[in-house]
Amino acid sequence: MAKPETPSLLAFERKLDCSDAVFSQIDGNNPEAQEQPVTVSEKSVRGTISNRLKNAIANDPAKLDAEIEKANLQTVDVAALSSGCDTLIARFTLKVLPFDGSPCICNGMEYRGRLLETVTQYLQKEKMQALAERYAANIANGRWLWRNRMGAENIRITVSNKNDSITVDNAKALPLDRFDRPSENVAKIAEWISQGLSGEAFILLNIEARVRAGYGQEVYPSQEFISDTDSNNKNNPNNKRKVLYQTDGKAGMHSQKIGNAIRTIDTWYAPDAAFPIAAEPYGTVTTLGTAFRQPKQKNDFYTLFDNWILKGEQPSTEQQHYVIGVLIRGGVFGASGKE
Repeated sequence: MAKPETPSLLAFERKLDCSDAVFSQIDGNNPEAQEQPVTVSEKSVRGTISNRLKNAIANDPAKLDAEIEKANLQTVDVAALSSGCDTLIARFTLKVLPFDGSPCICNGMEYRGRLLETVTQYLQKEKMQALAERYAANIANGRWLWRNRMGAENIRITVSNKNDSITVDNAKALPLDRFDRPSENVAKIAEWISQGLSGEAFILLNIEARVRAGYGQEVYPSQEFISDTDSNNKNNPNNKRKVLYQTDGKAGMHSQKIGNAIRTIDTWYAPDAAFPIAAEPYGTVTTLGTAFRQPKQKNDFYTLFDNWILKGEQPSTEQQHYVIGVLIRGGVFGASGKE
């Protein structure tokens, strides 16, 4: 009997489907205040030369003076609360789709059978509790607000599911660097997510954060990627150095950025992990320029996944959570046949 191999075509659809977040604003001190959109505007500034210079320039006072006298003109997008509003409101929806281990594309029937058998055993034993609790914690603690969370005085997050809702009054009090025993609110959100992943119910969560940032303070939508060759791009007609994301005239945040925050659940990449990272095949954190799950250490997704499915070498429970978390993330995992 031929030894099963990883199929050349193998892909999984993501099961946590986020919408973009839309920003609005309000005066939190005025009960009669009306909600207003947060808009993106342009600002033209003359910056200073502060980048690291070549030694030939930095060590020559005349050349250095000539360099710093050059105008560093920039046109950038900015988003800020108005002078009459102190609270940012960010809203998005999260659809939780059923997960049973079935790939959306797989050209190996024997492999598919092994995969489903393995995932079914995991689901029967572990359910979705451990993963759902961590996803729920990242919704409740406001990790998905990114920089907007850092400068906030207070954050109130409301999660609604049909006619039921939960409010976390002080999201900043919840930790980002660890996953404690879930509170009653986090446990309820986790229950909804678990029901969606297990297919017990159709789950579409409406999530709102009210971020007390201060009157007129800057807020932080997603930033669009503009390459060096995009100077004449229709999305960047003024050759701006920074372009902020907006939808329907309102500042907003990419769904991908929100999804990355929600799946920042992996503390199993090291015995004494200092902080969680997103569930990624190589444990990649681009802001640190580091892959925390190296194939040489045999703790990357592909090594654990292949050994589990093809060889029957069951990883530890924690690493099983990680592997299933990557499958829920979705992606293309087939063998290319190229070395």
